[in-house]
Amino acid sequence: RMWKRLILSHRSVGHICCLASSTTYRRSLPSRFYFAMSEPAAKKANMAPIIGTHDGQFHCDEALACFLLKQLPAYKDSTVTRTRNPEKLAECAIVVDVGAVHDPSKNRFDHHQRDFDGTMSSLSDGKYPYTTKLSSAGLVYLYFGRDIIAEILQEKEDKVLDILYKSMYENFVEEIDAVDNGISQHEDSEARYRVTSTISARVGRINPSWRNEDADRDVLFGQAMELVGTEFVNMLKFYHQDWLPARKLVEDALEARFEVHDSGEMIYLPQTCPWKAHLFQLEEESAAAGESINIKYALFTDQHGKWRVMCVPISPGSFTSRKPLPEAWRGVRDQEVRRGGWQGVVKSCSWLCNSFRTRRVFQAVSSCMLQASLAAMKLGKERWPWQPHP
Repeated sequence: RMWKRLILSHRSVGHICCLASSTTYRRSLPSRFYFAMSEPAAKKANMAPIIGTHDGQFHCDEALACFLLKQLPAYKDSTVTRTRNPEKLAECAIVVDVGAVHDPSKNRFDHHQRDFDGTMSSLSDGKYPYTTKLSSAGLVYLYFGRDIIAEILQEKEDKVLDILYKSMYENFVEEIDAVDNGISQHEDSEARYRVTSTISARVGRINPSWRNEDADRDVLFGQAMELVGTEFVNMLKFYHQDWLPARKLVEDALEARFEVHDSGEMIYLPQTCPWKAHLFQLEEESAAAGESINIKYALFTDQHGKWRVMCVPISPGSFTSRKPLPEAWRGVRDQEVRRGGWQGVVKSCSWLCNSFRTRRVFQAVSSCMLQASLAAMKLGKERWPWQPHP
């Protein structure tokens, strides 16, 4: 009776309720993280499979791994036991980040053993290209990620799930794998600045202060699960609801590219959208099907109604363009550009993007730029073979 009163009072203020052992806890607020503590619910919770991970200081990878597992119907009512005791771990239905065993057939997913060097690529027989060593988060994602995404989004379309599965690994899980395994972003040089706001760093700061050794690490681990889980779901919803619909715009733009320019190396997008990653993916898919597409420029209107032409980078995230804007245009604005011979040009942002006041000027300048680009490549030159007329 005393425990029930304590549980109800804690539930009302968003605390995690500890039951029976300091290493086993229920889910925390918001409501999807805790159990209704009626007798039937408590009985059901006791029958649910147990997720095991290590105790002591926690990290982002096992917090995410546990959160992801609890999104699956098989583990949604599970408790998480944090321990290094082999006998207690043996009672768990699934164990992550502890135990020195990687055996999917037994639901054991540790990555700390000396002989483990598994990656998404090596453990999928090359199906995925990612070569970062996996942490417990990456291991859970490799084997369960597609089902987890389908469960969170209630999505059934295979193509959508395939795209989101790859995108979420590239843009969320891989970073956590790399940080946990101590893999630097820089292979040959020291980092020029420090990044301290990553999801892994934020999880690390939830650990108790060295001045507060009496803090309940299990309660804090629940907070870490909440933090990294919320980030994962928010990122997934962004890719599903905002990023993925832009793929259709890019597909249509590629279909109509020869209507924009005879070369087929310029696309027009009817509105601003996240297009670059889709363009690279669609170019790769076309190359695999035997069709070579190599877009140099993307044309679109911005939120202010200005017409823009943007150079396509050589790779996602690169600041080097496949064919940059003319040297004479770089870093100049308004009257300076117009004095250079192009009336109607608003500004030139270094080598990346130009803005135009009207569609007529936009089309004329863009066509001229592409013609010059093609001429330079035919001549085998790296520079532009012309300058704007005074």
